[in-house]
Amino acid sequence: MTVSANDNQTAPALAFYGKMLTFSRVQFSTSDLAAIEAQLTETLSNKSSNIPILIDSDVEQDLSALVELLWAWGLQPIGVVTGMLDAQAREQRLAIFPADGKRIERILPSKKAPISTQPSAENNNAETVSANSVDDTSTTSEPATETTLSNMPTETLVSTQHITSLIYDQMLRSGQSLNHVGGDLILTSSINSGAEAITDNSLHVYGRAQGRLVAGATGDKDARIFCQVFNPSLVSVAGTYCLRDNLPEHVIDKSVQVKFVEGEGLVFTVMDEA
Repeated sequence: MTVSANDNQTAPALAFYGKMLTFSRVQFSTSDLAAIEAQLTETLSNKSSNIPILIDSDVEQDLSALVELLWAWGLQPIGVVTGMLDAQAREQRLAIFPADGKRIERILPSKKAPISTQPSAENNNAETVSANSVDDTSTTSEPATETTLSNMPTETLVSTQHITSLIYDQMLRSGQSLNHVGGDLILTSSINSGAEAITDNSLHVYGRAQGRLVAGATGDKDARIFCQVFNPSLVSVAGTYCLRDNLPEHVIDKSVQVKFVEGEGLVFTVMDEA
């Protein structure tokens, strides 16, 4: 939508959204730039990969020089894992990400916000979860939550006054993405192939679960996924993921719990056999 000079309302200058991003974390055990470059030479086949990366260092670094070296090799440093590089990162305006097991603090509105839609040139037909579809099971008053349901090229933000679990009663169809922050995401129907359900807490699917299933999206390693009929294309808990081809065969189409275990990764349990 284009806002003309005659319109009474002004379009917002910005809006915050939750979005799954793909980047790599690179751990450094030395500050020797020559040794680092030698390792990059062995590891990378070219200097045009354009991979976004996080810098995770066990030793003090000349962060400016390290960033320049990484950019020269086609890598794109977007931030550091919190630690001894925090001060240098702030000076260089790089993001500082939490350590393992810590949740990313989210930006929340101070009051109830209206629905804000960013239309896509490819697809303007977004579906929105209204406030009436949120089942408020919380008895405490806490900050707001963000919930998004859209066709994937489009994102829609809905804010409410309470952090709460979201119960969604409709089938999640191919091309739709349901993103909930602030509580468990509970789907009473199925998730079709090509759809995705994402939450920063635990995910419950009381139907056939296909598509992409993501729990603990902001790093909560206690989050879990529970599915009545388990057959996803991708499953992820706290950033650790597994593709359909690598899933244990004995859990396919079963009632399954997925959790993250330190040192083991994702653990799949058939609940009928537990």
